Amino acid sequence: MITGKYIVSGCFGAILTVLAGPALAQWSSSSGGNGGNGGCNTLPKWQALKSALTTAVHESGNGGLGNNMWATVVDNSGIVCAVAFSGADYTSQWLGSRVISAQKANTGNAFSLGLGAGGTVIALSSANLYSAVQPGGSLYGLQASNPVETDVAYGNSSGGQGNPPTSASSFGTTSDPLVGKRVGGINVFGGGLALYVGGKRVGGLGVSGDTSCTDHMVAWWTRSLLQQDGFSGVGGVNSDPNRPDNIIFDIAVNAVGVGAIGVSKGGFGHPTCLNNPTAAAVSNLPKVR
Repeated sequence: MITGKYIVSGCFGAILTVLAGPALAQWSSSSGGNGGNGGCNTLPKWQALKSALTTAVHESGNGGLGNNMWATVVDNSGIVCAVAFSGADYTSQWLGSRVISAQKANTGNAFSLGLGAGGTVIALSSANLYSAVQPGGSLYGLQASNPVETDVAYGNSSGGQGNPPTSASSFGTTSDPLVGKRVGGINVFGGGLALYVGGKRVGGLGVSGDTSCTDHMVAWWTRSLLQQDGFSGVGGVNSDPNRPDNIIFDIAVNAVGVGAIGVSKGGFGHPTCLNNPTAAAVSNLPKVR
C-alpha cells in the first residue's frame, strides 16, 4: 500500500520494477546521473567523513559493543569517494568491516531512487532489505547479484607483475586503494544508507564495525552530521515520514521455536541485535531534512 509518498507495506516485486554537500572530496569524479548531479566533487571529503563518524560512534543510544568503526562514501555511480575509521589506526576496528562498509555504501546507493527518476521514488537502507532476501522472500538472491571486486577491495590490483599488494597502512586514509574505483558488493543488514541533497540521490554511505543494528544507528548519525539527508519528496518503507529509511524491528518469533527465522510483519524488518538500541533511541534519531 502507498500512503502519500511513503510506502508502508506491500510486495517488493513492485519496487523491483522501478529500481533499475559540503566540502570537496579528495578525489573528483565526473560521473553523472540524477539529472547530471553527481560525482565525488559534490560529496563530503575524507576529513569531514572521519570527523562525523568519530562523533557518531560516541552518540548515546547506539547500543552494541562500543567498537570503533569504518565508514565509506560512494558517489551516485558507485565510485568510492572516501574511506575513514574512527580509531587510532586501521587495526583499531574489525579489518573485515572496511570492505563491508563499502558494500553497504554501494547497497544504499544502488537500490534507492531520487527525484526525477520516475516510478516509485523511495530510499531503501540496507537494513530494510534483510527480510526480503531470506529464503522465500521476494528478493531472495539479491545479495549475490553485485559481487565485490576483490582486487579493488584489498588493493591487490595495484601490485601486479609480482609486486606486493598495497600496504594496509593506506586503509582508511586518502590513499585507500578503494578510492576512485567501483568495488560493488551488496549487504543486507543495517549500516547502509543513500545520500540525498534536495531530494536528489547523490551517493551512498556505509558504516560497519559493531552489531548490524548499531551500524545502522551510527550510519544515521553520520549522514545527519554530514547534512546529506535532504529527503524532500522522497519516501521510504518506514511509516515514519521523518525517518523514511529507518530500521524496522517487526520480526515476530514464529511458532517453530527458538532459533527459527521469524517473519517480518511489513516485509522490511530487521532482527534485533546484542544490546539492541532501545525503541526510544531508534524513534528519536535525527529527522531527515
